Amino acid sequence: MCKYDPKCPYCIGGEDFPYGIKVCDLSEGTVYLFHEQSKPGRCILASKKHVNDITDLTEDERNHFMADLVVLSKAIQNLYHPGKVNYGAYNDLGTHLHIHVVPKYEGEDEWGSTFTMNPGKVKLRDLDYEKMVRELREEISSLCR
Repeated sequence: MCKYDPKCPYCIGGEDFPYGIKVCDLSEGTVYLFHEQSKPGRCILASKKHVNDITDLTEDERNHFMADLVVLSKAIQNLYHPGKVNYGAYNDLGTHLHIHVVPKYEGEDEWGSTFTMNPGKVKLRDLDYEKMVRELREEISSLCR
């Protein structure tokens, strides 16, 4: 099992991550704020290890990764008050374990159905992304204490 792939955007991460902005590292996962924000607060939790599936993690790693997912979901719920949070682990074409954490809001066009992977509808100003990242970091930090 490979732990790092220099061609994988999730392994590279940082400023070069094409799908979002790094928020923080947790125990087994890295949190990214998704660039497309038609669902305010949408994030990605990516495994720190380059594995294809959650079953490729050890039991301890898997438990920590799922605990990270709970912390991220609680932070999104506390900050954005969605009607429901959806989770998507569509790894058909990728080779790096990651989960889309998508707040859904009652009355919106996708309520009651699967979220669109990348609708391309809403891009924010840099200041708005910075504010969201700061708030997510603070909320996640407070939940981890």
